[in-house]
Amino acid sequence: MRRRVFIALVGGATCAWPLASRAQVRAPRIGALHVGNPEPNWRLFRDALQALGYIDGKTAHIEMRTAGGDTGKLPDLAKDFVRSKVDLIVAFQTPAVQAAKQATQSLPIVMATAGDPVATGLIASLARPGGNITGMASATSELGSKTLEVLRDLLPKARRIAVLANATDPFTTPFLQHLERGGGAVALEVRAWKVSDAGEFDAAFAAMRQWQAEAMIHQPSLPRARAIDLALQHRLPSISPTRAYSETGGLMSYAADLAAQMHQAAMYVDRILKGARPADLPVQQPTKFELVINLRTAKALGITIPSSLLARADEVIE
Repeated sequence: MRRRVFIALVGGATCAWPLASRAQVRAPRIGALHVGNPEPNWRLFRDALQALGYIDGKTAHIEMRTAGGDTGKLPDLAKDFVRSKVDLIVAFQTPAVQAAKQATQSLPIVMATAGDPVATGLIASLARPGGNITGMASATSELGSKTLEVLRDLLPKARRIAVLANATDPFTTPFLQHLERGGGAVALEVRAWKVSDAGEFDAAFAAMRQWQAEAMIHQPSLPRARAIDLALQHRLPSISPTRAYSETGGLMSYAADLAAQMHQAAMYVDRILKGARPADLPVQQPTKFELVINLRTAKALGITIPSSLLARADEVIE
């Protein structure tokens, strides 16, 4: 009897070990969903994953898809990830997170990042997100007021600030509410022009000029390149709460430390792939922010950046 038990145990182990081994070496499939231009977020996120041992094509399969700035394409891209059976979806910006949430209630979704996910209904709370979503949330109230303070310091006599806002982004409502409250605190009038894509930018900028806007705030979920070009054409100082804006020719950006955010998003991916449930992982908010000023753009606009503002900048692009 004991011999039979021993043989059964050995036989069971012989069958189980190869299965466990195969499970360990199986490379996870990670889907990354972007609204528009994925850089530099994608590069920083991929580097952070690699530092954790997830090397694309070797220890992980990482698929990146972008809607090219057309949020209407996001639902189908998210559904493609679900059909292809990725292990989890990493979504960059609120519209991508919303599309992923609509596509699946079971696959884990990591936000990297999303604006005010509680106000937009993506999660129940920061401490207990519930469901299948966790990750990084933007510190919207701080960004709104600080962005306006930076513009006031740049242009002390300015009174009218235009906002190029995304009509299709669920985060737009809280985004504008924070800016309007912040504008009241620093005696600035804030008016938004809502657009759906870059094809509507020309008319929006013409209207801003007619309103005599003295500066412009760009919402990150909108395409950057055309907005930057038009801001230069209209000689309109501009700022955006994403570092990529100043790096690609915008005048200024005041935003959370992007590298730190992408590192944290990669950490969420790692914990979930190792068995953690998104519902049990509190959503984090950034604690470090960076002011970046592009002096080349300031020169093109004919603007002299005050020395006090330059001293506050974390980086000056020359």
